[in-house]
Amino acid sequence: MQEIAFNQKTHHRRQDPETSKQAAKAAARFAASHAGRVLSALKEYGPMVARGLAHATGLTQVQVCRRLPDLEEAGLAEPTGRTRTWDAGVVGHMPERVWRARE
Repeated sequence: MQEIAFNQKTHHRRQDPETSKQAAKAAARFAASHAGRVLSALKEYGPMVARGLAHATGLTQVQVCRRLPDLEEAGLAEPTGRTRTWDAGVVGHMPERVWRARE
């Protein structure tokens, strides 16, 4: 797995309790690890959607979706310009962007 270094901001408000601030710092530490797992999966399996990346990495789809823009900003991954649709039940078919690792 590749270790990713990027500027991850902590997300908390000044008025938040100390426990929330500590949780935000812990989440920022996980971000690089999660981004590395997502990038490794893109390199190993090729272009994928967030749902597939979640399955391949063991992360949740929300965790994957938070890391993809970080990887894009760092120049390590990018959307392919294609989408895939999936059946979202009551809401109908939902498009999802396909992502790839940059060379």
